Amino acid sequence: MNDEPVEVVLVEDHPMFRLGLRTRIELDPGLTVVGEAADGLEAVGLVERLAPDVVVVDLNLPGLSGIELIRRLGATAPRVAPLVLTMLDDESVFAAVRAGARGYLLKDAEPDRILAAIRAVAAGEAVFSGAVAARLLALAAQPAGSHRAPVFAGLTEREHELLALMAGGLGNAAIGQRLGLRPKTVRNYVSNVLTKIQAADRADAVLRARSAGLGDGPRQG
Repeated sequence: MNDEPVEVVLVEDHPMFRLGLRTRIELDPGLTVVGEAADGLEAVGLVERLAPDVVVVDLNLPGLSGIELIRRLGATAPRVAPLVLTMLDDESVFAAVRAGARGYLLKDAEPDRILAAIRAVAAGEAVFSGAVAARLLALAAQPAGSHRAPVFAGLTEREHELLALMAGGLGNAAIGQRLGLRPKTVRNYVSNVLTKIQAADRADAVLRARSAGLGDGPRQG
């Protein structure tokens, strides 16, 4: 890399954490914060306009989730390297990586570790905290079709059944008929499933479910 500092945009809705992170970054002569956003929608335009080297993203954002933000930036600002910095140590890491995250750290990481990760993703490397890397390696080591339990362990039996039907290609009306549920109840279940598995949208949930071996039944509705 050249001698120019790495330009960073921070996307974090907690002002005190964002201030502390910015202060620490600004102490490093090789890094500079060029912009901040408190929600995902604001961040889209900001990152597209500033074109920084790295965008540091929390996943729990108002307006637009961090995962959806990363996905959008992959299409509109592909040269920007997204680095997730969050409290979530769960299956959201899989969705973030699929969306295009170059790194994934937890907020309790040492400050020097965060700064090193910013420099690393700016240089094209992938960086994951120890716990996150272990989770990814564990998933990769599993035989195909055996991912259901760890990935969707937080779902109830009914939610898991509904996700399987979604993965099988059924729409809400067909799911309601199959399970004997009212349309509003089906919508509520779908919303709960997307939230629990940290899917950006229905299509993301279906893709993840199928990759985990669900949805082998008829694709209709």
